[in-house]
Amino acid sequence: MENSGLLFIPDISGFTKFISETEIEHSRYIIEELLENIINSNQIGLNISEIEGDAVLFYRFGKTPSFEEICSQVEYMFCNFQKQIKNYEIRRVCQCSACASAINLSLKVITHYGQFSTYNVKDFSKLIGKDVIVAHQLLKNDIDLHEYWLVTSDLYQTKQQVTQLPQWINWQEGNKQTENGEIMFHYSMLTSLKENVEPDAIPEFSLGENKVKAVSVSKTLDVDLMTVFNTMGDFSLRPKWQEGVKGIDQISHPIYHVGIKHRCILDKGTRNIYVSSFIRRDDMISLSETDENKTGALYVTLKPVTDNKTMVTFDCYLRKNFFLQMAFSLFMKNKFEKNLKKSLDNLEALSRERKE
Repeated sequence: MENSGLLFIPDISGFTKFISETEIEHSRYIIEELLENIINSNQIGLNISEIEGDAVLFYRFGKTPSFEEICSQVEYMFCNFQKQIKNYEIRRVCQCSACASAINLSLKVITHYGQFSTYNVKDFSKLIGKDVIVAHQLLKNDIDLHEYWLVTSDLYQTKQQVTQLPQWINWQEGNKQTENGEIMFHYSMLTSLKENVEPDAIPEFSLGENKVKAVSVSKTLDVDLMTVFNTMGDFSLRPKWQEGVKGIDQISHPIYHVGIKHRCILDKGTRNIYVSSFIRRDDMISLSETDENKTGALYVTLKPVTDNKTMVTFDCYLRKNFFLQMAFSLFMKNKFEKNLKKSLDNLEALSRERKE
């Protein structure tokens, strides 16, 4: 049994199309996180041989885990993967094609038991053997939908010892013709498992109903909506248009989404800010950013006027508090309103510059 073991390959379905048809910057971060999600979902002591672009080659020498263990592992890994996909969708603010199409990614899992061994190249341990080739060949098959669990015949025999299978398993038979002969396998779709997967709850960052509008300014910018939106969503550009902001740092994630945190370096001091909400309805976009202490929030609304003109509205809200509202009205309102109007002018100029 020294050179016998389980080969376990989760493979991201839709990877090739996703990489070839989307922006490389955000697609890279999304794939990195999904691969980390797969690795962190390892519950049965699998070893990692290597990460193969869109797949992870896991292995475990010795007697194969029980069928129930493998079944539970496949279910847990698939559901964790789908939870991450749903998290992307409900928190998404970025409108790039990578972020928009991440929801189309899914997972398939190949499991095979056979003979193989390891060899070392510097600090890397790699697998070698006919059954390693067999497992990889099975990634290319005639199964139409690409979210399934595939089990080769040797491993499938242990299924006979299981008295009751989970309801989501509905075995179908298949085969793969290779240069070394025909490989028989069984597979079951994983699709039904998605019905019970819920995204993580979004922490409450906004002021909720406990707010009062303090300032509101609007301007029609001579730029299309998406150019304005993309300019606003690029933190590196904030000091160039947002009046009073000297810099942005400590950004918690490279992709703009609900819940992302950043620190604004202001004329006097700093302030931690969360992206607290986002709505896209028809052609209109609205979002809000709230300070960490929930004393105030800036709501931004973008509405297309024509294909090349966008109405931008900044609404500043304060937490309902008499003394906070009074201090703002007496000492800050005029300057804050002036800064917002200047910010709109800067935003228009910068957006037009980027458009050109």
